[in-house]
Amino acid sequence: MPAVENAQTAHFELQVELDVGMDRAWKVLTEEIDRWWLPDFRATGEKCVVTLEARAGGALRQRAPDGTELDWYTVQMVVPGSALYLVGYSAKEWGGPNVSMLKLALSPHEGGTRLTVTDSLIGCVDASRVATLKEGWEHLFGAGYRDYLQGAGGRA
Repeated sequence: MPAVENAQTAHFELQVELDVGMDRAWKVLTEEIDRWWLPDFRATGEKCVVTLEARAGGALRQRAPDGTELDWYTVQMVVPGSALYLVGYSAKEWGGPNVSMLKLALSPHEGGTRLTVTDSLIGCVDASRVATLKEGWEHLFGAGYRDYLQGAGGRA
C-alpha cells in the first residue's frame, strides 16, 4: 500500500540590504544571475549555466554542458524593475514533494535597495526543512547576490 502523508504549509521572509540602486539590482538579479549563483546551488554541476527568463512563463533554469537541464522555477509574474513571482516544484530527492511560491521584490531603502525574499510552501514541509531552505536563501542572496553586487563585478 502506498504511503500517505499529510501536506503542510509554511511561509518565511528574509531581507537583504544592497548598496546599489534599484536599476542595477534588478539587472544583476535578472540578467547576471549566472555570475552570482553560488557553486553549492548548481545542482546540474559546477559548470552549468544559470539563466532567468524574466517574463511570464519564463524559467529559472540550469543547463550543464552535457545537456542535463533543471527548471527550478517558472516565472508567474514580472513587475519590471521591482518584482518576480515564481512557482517551483521539488521532487522527493530534494526534500519534496512540495510547491514553492517564491517572490523576489526590490524596494528603495536608505539610499540603496532592499531585496525581500518571500517563500511560501505547500507539501512535504516541516520546521527543519523550512529552516534549511531559509538558510539556503540567506546564503545565496547574501554571499552570492549581495556580495557580487557590492563587489567590483556588480557595480559595472
